[in-house]
Amino acid sequence: MFVDSHCHLDRLKLDDAGLTEALTYARQRGVEHFLCVSVSVKDFDSMYEKVKGFDDVSVSCGVHPLHQEDACDYDTLLEKAARSEVVAVGETGLDYFYSAETKDIQRTSFVDHINVANELNKPLIIHTRDAREDTIALLKSHRAPHTNGVLHCFTESLEMAQEAIAMDFYISISGIVTFNSAQALRDVVTALPLERLLIETDSPWLAPVPHRGKENQPGYVVEVAEFIAELKGVSVQTLAEITTDNFYRLFRHAKNT
Repeated sequence: MFVDSHCHLDRLKLDDAGLTEALTYARQRGVEHFLCVSVSVKDFDSMYEKVKGFDDVSVSCGVHPLHQEDACDYDTLLEKAARSEVVAVGETGLDYFYSAETKDIQRTSFVDHINVANELNKPLIIHTRDAREDTIALLKSHRAPHTNGVLHCFTESLEMAQEAIAMDFYISISGIVTFNSAQALRDVVTALPLERLLIETDSPWLAPVPHRGKENQPGYVVEVAEFIAELKGVSVQTLAEITTDNFYRLFRHAKNT
């Protein structure tokens, strides 16, 4: 059985019936759990309302580094993230590729998220792009010894992944790994230990081959798994079992159905 460790179900262009159908399709393909990830604390309540009826969907709470217009104060983030249904803090992190002009605001927000994760003993979901040094440096200087998490939709260097793993973080791989232009990422994935990998769709974006050009959906995590299994030289079943175990080990408050 597979887990989609990072999707944005509230961002799919689907009504309630369409979302139910998409999740049913994913379950029929062997996907047993979905982590619906917040990009805005302001929109957290509406996101949760959309998915709370599904027993196999967990949620996170945080502010994406590219959504700083929706930034919130520390106490509001702490209050929302402390809710029992929230299994992780984020997504948070740094993105200097698309928004280098907001570096200072991003760093302040990232440190707030790290401190909330420390206080709540919940894992972090981290988005990082073209900000390798600052991402690792802020984690090293602010995270508590018990705080871990995941670098999601990973496209950075092997060295960065190894530094994160040394801090008890996981590395999550999306459909980008299937793209023709992603040989460097495939080399990284090949070198990483299976015991530190997660799989995701980042739905509704980044649909894997052969679905490129379509709106991504959680059921397509199977194609991600199949591609990585071939890269790693293991069966799809083995890849599914290990990444699913990794997911529940990291997101220990997620409901294992």
